[in-house]
Amino acid sequence: MNELKNLKSYEVFKFFEEMNKIPRGSGNEKAISDWLVKFAKDRNLEVIQDEALNVIIKKPGTKGYENSKPVIIQGHMDMVCEKNQSTVHDFEKDPVECIVEGDFLRANGTTLGADNGIAVAFGLAILDSNEIAHPAIELFVTTEEETGMGGAMNMHPEHLNGRTLINIDSEEEGKFLVSCAGGVRAEMTLPVEYEDVCSSMEIMKVSIRGLKGGHSGMEINKERGNANKLIGRFLVDLNSVLDFKLASINGGAKMNAIPREADAIIAVSKENVAKVESKVQEWNNIFKNELQGIDDEVTLTSEKTSEKVEKAFDENSKLRVLRGLKLIQNGIQTMSMSIKGLVQSSTNIGVMITDEKSVKFDSAVRSSVKSLKKAICDQMIILTEVLGGSIDFESDYPEWQYRKDSQIRDIFVKVYKEVFNKEAEITAIHAGLECGLISDKFNGDIDQISFGPNIFDVHTPDEHISISSTDRMYSFLIEVLKELK
Repeated sequence: MNELKNLKSYEVFKFFEEMNKIPRGSGNEKAISDWLVKFAKDRNLEVIQDEALNVIIKKPGTKGYENSKPVIIQGHMDMVCEKNQSTVHDFEKDPVECIVEGDFLRANGTTLGADNGIAVAFGLAILDSNEIAHPAIELFVTTEEETGMGGAMNMHPEHLNGRTLINIDSEEEGKFLVSCAGGVRAEMTLPVEYEDVCSSMEIMKVSIRGLKGGHSGMEINKERGNANKLIGRFLVDLNSVLDFKLASINGGAKMNAIPREADAIIAVSKENVAKVESKVQEWNNIFKNELQGIDDEVTLTSEKTSEKVEKAFDENSKLRVLRGLKLIQNGIQTMSMSIKGLVQSSTNIGVMITDEKSVKFDSAVRSSVKSLKKAICDQMIILTEVLGGSIDFESDYPEWQYRKDSQIRDIFVKVYKEVFNKEAEITAIHAGLECGLISDKFNGDIDQISFGPNIFDVHTPDEHISISSTDRMYSFLIEVLKELK
């Protein structure tokens, strides 16, 4: 790191490198949490370590800022531990190696942990300095963010005095986040009963392939095809023109990922095989037309299969499943009128599974407005009741709703313009941030913003961070703190 000594942010990179010597995968934060406590005690700073291993380090305001309101600097200490298959590395004991390559800092075949160690390093550099002017600082570092925001979920708001929070868990310079979605997992279960399949019937497999998929929050606005919904549309139409038996229907891998593939096993009389193939070709053309420029490689296919099928859904069960798949909400539900281009609420039928007694639809529901999330869930409950099924909700996390009046947002915009002579972008994400949980803990009585330097390929061994962007954003944060007098 010696080549970075001339940077204003050198101390940031120095602390970041020290952190990367300590294993800090999600769920394995005891050592890094204790290290943060030692950092505070070595400098005679007030420190709190709670039962979730969250750490809060407090430093009084500098001269002239003694009576200023405290500000919270927030990030998470844990990291995603991924490595290349050929990389020999034990995340339980081996340090993450930091390598400087031009303007970028990366690791050696592993994730770098800039998400979100760089936020912690920003905070430590400020706490360690005797030259930076600032109000009282409360560095709030959470645990288990990457695996469910466990630290933020178990925080004690009474440990914090500040009501202004700067989160440093964003990854695009010049884009300031002022809202994020809350979400809940919804699993709708539709019971099915089986009946025998005549041995003379032809067994066919209908498949959707070639879709891009993607993150159900960040990429829901791209209108990419959902394999589960698409195959459902085809089967509903097929059912309107000929009789067939539905033996199983499966698709998707994760409820928070737009499904790329789906399959249905059907049984038809031999004389209807050609009709099925014709209908498949018709819908293949429909999907290609609808998704041109979005999912150009989408393909609907059918093939005879030697798979032995003795049982299939009875008629009522088949209709229940097809109606549920046709009517369940999916995709963008509402758009924000406060932030241009922001998806306000959405759903994603990420997984569809057939078992011996039911078909389950596993959906991710997201919204930056709590009442809209509830409205979507209420619709799902009503649909499930009409169809004679059951529905369960779990992993509910709160939203961070956009505030019309935000002092910290106004200061960020003002200082950014002064420092860089250009306008910052005020935006939001249709995914979860710890800011949602923190806001909920304070009953909304906290003014928050999220920013950060340019970080690329997070959660992969290709993760890397721009050194110059880090330097600019650290210098920018220092100017913001000066303004909070």
